[in-house]
Amino acid sequence: MTPEIGSAGPAAAHQADAGGANAEHPRELRIFVFALFFIFGGITSLNDVIIPKLKALFTLSYADAMLVQSAFFAAYFIISLPAAAVVERAGYMRTAVLGLLLMTAGCLLFVPASASGLFVMFLLALFVLAAGITTVQVVANPLISMLGAPATAHSRLTFAQAFNSLGTTIFPYVGSILILGSIASVDPSKLSAAALAVFHVTATRVVVHTYLGLAAALLVVAALVWMHRNRLHEEAAPNQSILRAFTLLEQPRFALGALCIFLYVGAEVSIGSIIVSYLMQSTVWGVGAEQAGKHVPFYWGGAMVGRFIGAYFLRVFSPGKVLAFVASGAIALLLVSANVGGAASGWALLAIGLCNSIMFPTIFTLASEGLGARAAEGSGIICMAIVGGAVVPLITGHAADLEGLKLALAVPAVCYAVIVAFGIFARQPAEASA
Repeated sequence: MTPEIGSAGPAAAHQADAGGANAEHPRELRIFVFALFFIFGGITSLNDVIIPKLKALFTLSYADAMLVQSAFFAAYFIISLPAAAVVERAGYMRTAVLGLLLMTAGCLLFVPASASGLFVMFLLALFVLAAGITTVQVVANPLISMLGAPATAHSRLTFAQAFNSLGTTIFPYVGSILILGSIASVDPSKLSAAALAVFHVTATRVVVHTYLGLAAALLVVAALVWMHRNRLHEEAAPNQSILRAFTLLEQPRFALGALCIFLYVGAEVSIGSIIVSYLMQSTVWGVGAEQAGKHVPFYWGGAMVGRFIGAYFLRVFSPGKVLAFVASGAIALLLVSANVGGAASGWALLAIGLCNSIMFPTIFTLASEGLGARAAEGSGIICMAIVGGAVVPLITGHAADLEGLKLALAVPAVCYAVIVAFGIFARQPAEASA
């Protein structure tokens, strides 16, 4: 998930004149931003494919394999506010280029990681890649909001998030073919030490080639964005301490909303991370890794479809009630998946993507209600809360090692239960803060 990321935080206060120079080349700039949403969504969702690959290569436990998500999503906590500070100094377009170059560097680090044959080197490469993705996301949402009339900002952001979901739907399918195809033919646990070393080099080469292709594509996009770096008029923002944003956590509604972002991203990523291994179980579908990986797009594609369906219901019903309803639906599907076998168990798990679809933007909006001029600061804290994608999967992995994958589904179920409570709590509009 790739989860849908909110505005950048303090950087969102770095405004541009929507009626002036921004109108000169809006279509070209929007295309670039849509491409950014597609790219960072797709690359993030590749984690769901690379986890079973690295688990097989290094004979990892589920908890150790989840370190992939921990290394990746830790970047959100560490990089979000510094990236926002860079935007204030360098501007949106130049910061986007910086993010793309960091993503390229992360992809290229898969080369020495493969040569070393060390799992920790792959984690380092993923962290650098995620640092670039975080930087690009800090830029993307406020930028798409600026490129046009304020009245149509919501529709532009929704359309951009559809490109994010398109990336999370396409990349895992292609990645399963390229990355997971060799797992079924070799059992690393049965190889001798010498044969295992050769297998590591050969198998990781497939991963390297995939990420080298991504690096080349990222360089092309970075060059195009750099060529358009001066086509957006930006006004300097006043210097403020980015730490001031943390005082918003004193407000119960916002604090609970930020917690729910932490839990939602953690639950979404946890489920996405275990899908391949879950479907491979003999009590579920009993299929090979490649075949299971090809079904990951159903999870992320459900989020794309659900977004358009949910957009209608959010106009008709209270967003808090809709949020509580879909979170309850996710819990029900987890219960079904954990307590039945065969096809129903697998499809119930995949269907949770449909329930996830409106959660992030709805939680984000409900938490930000009433913040007034401090809404941008709130966005920064919410972006940091995405670190839940680093923490909750690790807990889920430990639970899977101790009790098995089916019982480990209790971890995301608890996360969704808190989201149900927040939806009920926030069903009434918030009062504007002073």
